[in-house]
Amino acid sequence: MEKLAINGGTPVRSEKIYYGRQWINQEDVDAVSKALVGDLITCGPQVEALEKKLCEVTKAKYAVAVCNGTAALHCACIAAGIGPGDEVITTPLTFAASANCAVYVGATPVFADVDPETYNISPESIEAHITDKTKAVVAVDFTGQAVEHEKIREICNKHGILFIVDAAHAIGTKYKGQPEGSLADMTCFSFHPVKTVTAGEGGAITTNDPKLYRKLHLASQHGIVRNPDEFDEEPEGPWVYEMQELGFNYRMTDFQAALLISQLNRLPEFSARRKEIVKKYDEAFSKIPEIFVQKEIPESDTTRHLYIIQLKLDMLTCTRREFFDALSAENVQPQVHYVPVYYFPFYKKRGYNKGLCPVAESIYKGIMSIPLYPMMTDADVSDVIAAVEKVVAAYRK
Repeated sequence: MEKLAINGGTPVRSEKIYYGRQWINQEDVDAVSKALVGDLITCGPQVEALEKKLCEVTKAKYAVAVCNGTAALHCACIAAGIGPGDEVITTPLTFAASANCAVYVGATPVFADVDPETYNISPESIEAHITDKTKAVVAVDFTGQAVEHEKIREICNKHGILFIVDAAHAIGTKYKGQPEGSLADMTCFSFHPVKTVTAGEGGAITTNDPKLYRKLHLASQHGIVRNPDEFDEEPEGPWVYEMQELGFNYRMTDFQAALLISQLNRLPEFSARRKEIVKKYDEAFSKIPEIFVQKEIPESDTTRHLYIIQLKLDMLTCTRREFFDALSAENVQPQVHYVPVYYFPFYKKRGYNKGLCPVAESIYKGIMSIPLYPMMTDADVSDVIAAVEKVVAAYRK
């Protein structure tokens, strides 16, 4: 049953607006159409062109395009040589794939807590959770803000572990002027429709290490090699290929790659518009005592994927659910990112319990994501702000 607007009045908006959506224009459509009538619609020239484009955007030496962001994380764990008996440190305030990728290779996820102001994984908590079993850190650029690269890199170098960044939210973000994708040992991206740029579904891993690049390539393409110069044995004929490792079919199609190339050409436009909207939100919500505005480290020039408000529930007469429903009734549909990963039944069955990361759990109780995407008009942005202000006023103590 549809909820009524606050006090039974007229909603701020007549049409529902959601937290994210893609922006597909005619150039995108034309790019896909051209790829579809080409000779190859998978394993073709567009994927190779996309990988070159990703290297240009991220300044990484190598890129491997895959079918989604989860596949990217899985390949990164394979390339890192992570396996049974190993531990991988990550954050609980993320999509499940950031931890699941460790489970896929038989390793154990270890959850480090987050910074109470930025919501990103805390370097101090990473350090506290390192053991002789730790093989890698999967740090997440939560909402698009870069993690504290220098501090995490120092920790990883000190302990001889790999630094993997889950940058599913962060294409276009820079840390100290360097694009995300060129800083960690491996960086994983997602191109789901609500992300800054999309391939429909899609992902990629970037790296500067040629050995990791080769492992990533093998992991994503059945472990198969087609170049005779790389064969272990002399080929009988031109039809021969070798499966040298156990890999997966994580390939991206050429028409997805064509769409993503077109979208990446618009990344500066998308990034600029997201920053404009974030600035408007920050200015508006910083004036509302009942809302905490996520902080950013000065090193991060952020292309924000999500805009999250954190309710100070002790200053309101409602629950988070009541605020959520009231905002939805104003036709501004929020979402929550994310339920702490170890709250899920799968992880509970594996012995994870609440209380592991008290800061992340406290943050989760009051957060919700509000609309943020480049197609939003200034009127849309004003409506979202007005709806939040209206609901806060109705529940203010």
